[in-house]
Amino acid sequence: MTRPLVECVPNFSEGRDLDKIEQILDAIRGVEGIDLLDVDPGAETNRTVVTFVGAPGPVGEAAFVAIAKAAEVLDMTTHQGAHSRHGATDVCPFVPVSDVTMEDCVRLAEQVGQRVGEELGLPVYLYDEAARLPERRSLAKVRAGEYEALSEKLSKPEWAPDFGPATFNPKAGVVTIGAREFLIAYNVNLNTMRKDQADDIAGEVRETGRALRRDQNGPYYNSGALVKYWPSKGIYPSAYDEFVGGNFEELDRHYREELGRDLAEELEFFGRDPENLEGMNVMRKGTFAHCRGVGWVIPEYSRAQISFNLTNFKVTPPHVVLEECRRLAEERGLLVTGSEIVGMVPYESIRESGEWYLRRQGSSLGVPVKDVIETAVQSMGLRDVSPFDPNKLVLGMPADDNTLASMKVHELVDEVSRASPAPGGGSISALSGSLGAALVSMVANLTYGKKGFEEHKEEMESIASTCQDLKDQLLQAVDDDTEAFGDVLTAMRMAKDTEEEKAAREQAIQEGYKRATSVPFHTAELCLAAMVQCSRAAEKGMPASLSDAGVAALVARAGVLGAIANVRINLPSIKDEPWKEELHGRLATLEQDADAMEAQVRSKVQEAL
Repeated sequence: MTRPLVECVPNFSEGRDLDKIEQILDAIRGVEGIDLLDVDPGAETNRTVVTFVGAPGPVGEAAFVAIAKAAEVLDMTTHQGAHSRHGATDVCPFVPVSDVTMEDCVRLAEQVGQRVGEELGLPVYLYDEAARLPERRSLAKVRAGEYEALSEKLSKPEWAPDFGPATFNPKAGVVTIGAREFLIAYNVNLNTMRKDQADDIAGEVRETGRALRRDQNGPYYNSGALVKYWPSKGIYPSAYDEFVGGNFEELDRHYREELGRDLAEELEFFGRDPENLEGMNVMRKGTFAHCRGVGWVIPEYSRAQISFNLTNFKVTPPHVVLEECRRLAEERGLLVTGSEIVGMVPYESIRESGEWYLRRQGSSLGVPVKDVIETAVQSMGLRDVSPFDPNKLVLGMPADDNTLASMKVHELVDEVSRASPAPGGGSISALSGSLGAALVSMVANLTYGKKGFEEHKEEMESIASTCQDLKDQLLQAVDDDTEAFGDVLTAMRMAKDTEEEKAAREQAIQEGYKRATSVPFHTAELCLAAMVQCSRAAEKGMPASLSDAGVAALVARAGVLGAIANVRINLPSIKDEPWKEELHGRLATLEQDADAMEAQVRSKVQEAL
C-alpha cells in the first residue's frame, strides 16, 4: 500500500557556513513524520538544496520551521554567490509523489505561504502551479533582478506579494513558495565516448529541439546545412516538412492547417521576432514536451550519456524517452546500453514503466508490485552503471519491512501463538483473505494467454490485477488490525485520577474500540470482494486450476466470517448505539453474501470436477 507523500525541495541562500545549514536541518529533523533524503550544499553557488518527504501535514510544518530558522540565522545583506537568489529561503516547492494531487500541493503552498506572511512577517510570492497570476508562474520572472531589486520591486503595485507585507526585509528578502511536478533526472547510456554523438540524439528528443538542417551526408543531423529565413527573398521555410512559404502569412496558414501548430507561439518559444527574421536559423522543437536534454561524457563510466531532466513525467515518462533514444541510436549505428536515474523516482512513474514493458511482452499486469518494478528496472537497464535498489530509490514504494506480513511464515505463526492479545483473529482473517485473493490471481494468470481461452484474456487480466490490489490491502490489514487494538490498550493505560482525565480516557477508549471494529469490518469487505473475483475466475478460468479457485473461495470466506466475529466481539464495548445498529445490519448482509458466493463457487468447481 502506498501512503500520501509530498516532496519538498527548499533552496537556502547559504552553502558555506555548515553550522548555519545544520541549524536549519535540525529544525526540519525536529518534525515527526519527516524523512530527510538529501542535503546538497554548494560553496560556489553559496546555496544549499534540501530534499525531504512526508505526509502533507508534517511536510508543511517542516517547511515553515525551516523558513523561520533560515530567516533567523541567515543574512542576505552579506550574501554573494553564483546562483540567482532573492531570499534567505529562496524557493520552496511542494511536489506530489503518491496519493497526493497537484491541487493538494497548491493548497499546501498557500497554507505555508499564509503562515510565513502572517507569523514571520515576510513577503511571499507563489509560483508555478500555485501562482495566482500568469506572469508569476515562471520562477525566473518572479526572481528577475534578484535580491538587489527587491526594495524597488516591492513598491510596485504589480509586484505586491501574495502574502505578507509589501515591505523590503533586508535580512531575509522574500520567500517564493510553489507547487510543481516531480523532476526526474534521467540519463541514457551509449556505447560511445563521443559527446557530439550523444548531443545529436539529445537535440532530436528534447523539447527545445535545435536549428533545422537539411541535406545530411551521414546519419548525424549536424552534417546537414543550416536552413534560414530570408524574408527579403520571400523564403519562409517550414521547420517540420519541405514546405516553403512566400511570406509569413502563407507559412502561418501551413502551420495551422497542415501541421496543427501555432507559428507565432513557436517563434516566441525560440525567442524569434516575427518582424526580424532575416538570416535567422529556422528552429524546430524536439519530440517530447517537458524534456530537457544534453550530451556529455562520464569518464568513470567510460561512455557518453544523454542527460535528461523530465519536468513532467505524467506527460513524458522515462521509458518513452528511452525507447526513442534506442530507435535513434540504432539509426546511427549506436547502442543504448542502459539508463540511470539520478536521485529518486516516484513510484507512480516506475510502475507505469513496468506496466508498459509487461504489455509490450504480452504479459499480464496482474502480478505482484515487486515484479512490475523489477520489469521496469531490467527493461530500462537501470543497473547498467550503478546499483539500483527500488526500496531506497523509489519514492512511495510500498513498504514490506518491519511488519507482521513481512515475517517468515513460521515466525508469524509463533508470534500469533504467544500469550498476547495481538496479533489475533483479525490479523489472521486478513491473512486468510490475502491468500484467497492471491490464489484467484494465480488462476487468472494461468488462464491469461492460454490457447483456447483467448476471448477471456482481457477479463483474466482484470481479475488478476484486481486481486493483486486486494491482496496488498489485506496484507496491510494484517498489521492494521494489530495496531488498531493497540490503540485500545494505550487508551486503557491513560491516567484516570481526575474527572477530566477519566473523561479523556473514556473518549480515547471509545475511539480505540471503534477503530478496532472498523478495521476488521473493512477486512470482511475486502475478503468478500476477493470472493466475487473468485466467482469470475471459476466461471471462465481453465478447468485444471478450478480446484485452486475452490480453495480460494474457502479461505476468503473464512476471512469474511473471522473478520465479522472480530467486529462483533468489540461491539458490546461501544456505547454509540446508532453506530452499532447500523453496523449490525451491514454485518448480516456481508455474512449472507459470503455464504451465497462460496456456495456458488463450490457448485461451479464440483460441476467441473
